[in-house]
Amino acid sequence: MRTLTATEASRTFSNLLDAIECGETVTITPAVHPVAEIGPARRRSGADLRAALADVAPPETVFADTVRATASLLTAQESNPWADVCSRYQRPHHI
Repeated sequence: MRTLTATEASRTFSNLLDAIECGETVTITPAVHPVAEIGPARRRSGADLRAALADVAPPETVFADTVRATASLLTAQESNPWADVCSRYQRPHHI
């Protein structure tokens, strides 16, 4: 694992990202003690999402009903809410 000062990291940021993309983990030390370790991001999957949500309680019925009611307002709009405004500015059609 390589260690860089914050100044070195900022001056060579593009190279730093290239090294991290290749699998290297880098420790950043702005002064005497390390404050960050930067490494490759872990790829996530649907299984990761399911695991993260496993302990989350489903929404309460009232909340779900509120979301459904709000969504119905969004889909109940006329197809073009600006139709009345646009009709005033349409040019006459000449054949």
